[in-house]
Amino acid sequence: MDNLRRFETISDYNAFNNNETLHPLVSVVDLSKASPRQGSRMYFGFYTIFLKDVKCGDLVYGRHTYDYQEGTLVFLAPGQVAGINSNGETYQPKGYALVFHPDLIHGTSLGRNIQDYTFFGYQSNEALHLSERERKIVLDCFSKIEYELEHAIDKHSKRLIVSNIELFLNYCVRFYDRQFITRDNVHKGILERFENLLNEYFESEKPQTIGLPSVAYCANELNLSASYFGDLIKKETGKTAQEYIQVKVIDVAKERIFDQSKSVSQIAYELGFKYPQHFTRLFKQRVGQSPNEYRLFN
Repeated sequence: MDNLRRFETISDYNAFNNNETLHPLVSVVDLSKASPRQGSRMYFGFYTIFLKDVKCGDLVYGRHTYDYQEGTLVFLAPGQVAGINSNGETYQPKGYALVFHPDLIHGTSLGRNIQDYTFFGYQSNEALHLSERERKIVLDCFSKIEYELEHAIDKHSKRLIVSNIELFLNYCVRFYDRQFITRDNVHKGILERFENLLNEYFESEKPQTIGLPSVAYCANELNLSASYFGDLIKKETGKTAQEYIQVKVIDVAKERIFDQSKSVSQIAYELGFKYPQHFTRLFKQRVGQSPNEYRLFN
């Protein structure tokens, strides 16, 4: 799986999968039309969403390998590389891919809000697992986009195609919300591990050497993408991951402030703050008192 196939244009990808190019910037690719092939890594210069309908090997994405089940959606942003490791075996692709170039959505509502669809930054092991009913809705959205592509291009085409892509992505936001709830046990474990990670961090020398723990650091330690981790913590706690870390910092600070042998500046440095005034500002903002006032009046 060492060879890298590059797909810069929609027509490149259509040709690879034996699909006709009906529009230069968008396509609903029927993967069952593709010739049987072995796994390879692929670079995509456009937004790509896979709906897989067959077990065809492991999806390799970044540093992670994902056991690719039927009925999952995986989202790739332009510039990402993913591939199938079929262990040298030939397989027949099945399912669909919705692909669209960033140029399609420039100047549209979707173009202005595409960064809100954070699942384009998720890792493959954070794929969306569809119920049968959800899968039908996804296929219905693809069918509407396909209908517009087969219709002669007119002044309405772009708006209707982009609106249907936006509708599909909004359904995916809902389905991910459902997945966060239905996979509650898995996520409770992540929240517990996050809490343990922060406890261990502040009991170690890391704050003095690395600084305050970042969201990216915590996500990496938990083997999650920063986007998925941030969305998960927000759904579970109502706080952003950054706010959750800040609450933890303040809780640890409240304990340490009562150690009279240390100045507020020393405590700030111990917690990972470069500048004590930043610690004082955050503490007052969160607690309503400065660290010195808290030490005196509590």
